[in-house]
Amino acid sequence: MTARLLSAKGLRYEAGDRVILDGVDVLAPAGHLLAVCGPSGAGKSSLLSILGGLLQPGGGTVSLDEAPVAVGDPSIRRRVAMVLQGYGLATALTARENVAIGLQARRLPRGEVRQRTEATLTAVGLADVADHLIEDLSGGQQQRVAVARALAAAPDVLLADEPTAELDADNRERVLDLLTNAARAGAVVVIASHDPDVVARCDGALELDAGHVTQVAAGGA
Repeated sequence: MTARLLSAKGLRYEAGDRVILDGVDVLAPAGHLLAVCGPSGAGKSSLLSILGGLLQPGGGTVSLDEAPVAVGDPSIRRRVAMVLQGYGLATALTARENVAIGLQARRLPRGEVRQRTEATLTAVGLADVADHLIEDLSGGQQQRVAVARALAAAPDVLLADEPTAELDADNRERVLDLLTNAARAGAVVVIASHDPDVVARCDGALELDAGHVTQVAAGGA
């Protein structure tokens, strides 16, 4: 079977009269951690949202295994999981419920939902607060719930936007290990980060500045 490949060609995206991305190409194979780095406002979050089918580019194409990635396509949504900067969690639900509800939406059997939920919350170090409401958790704990929710889906593509920004050193390494494991197990993993230590853990890096790719480099992982 051909390895999974997420790719983009000539992406352009504008917000109002501002050009966010201009002629951006991406090549992200399975098994390979790709970092998207660059200064604040460089277009990292917009790029991940376009790659995940959340935003429609003004130009260019995105494909997953040579099939177009289109906004709202349910077949793509089933294959992609995202860790958003704002986490996207339901604050009135518990950590456990936030992870489980995403799996229930994928119509997984009840026993599998329970098993995946418990396993991923344990993996990110949150088993002891699984029944706490999201609104009662710290920012770093909420970030780890968002990571657990994405990992639990066992997606073909995992796009993580600053997934370690709120974490201390130990939990940063824990999350990076889990994302690395997901890639090595066959997922496409793309991480947007401004942290040079996170970028160094990846297999390659795509650097953005003012909407343009300024460098593509091999990583140090």
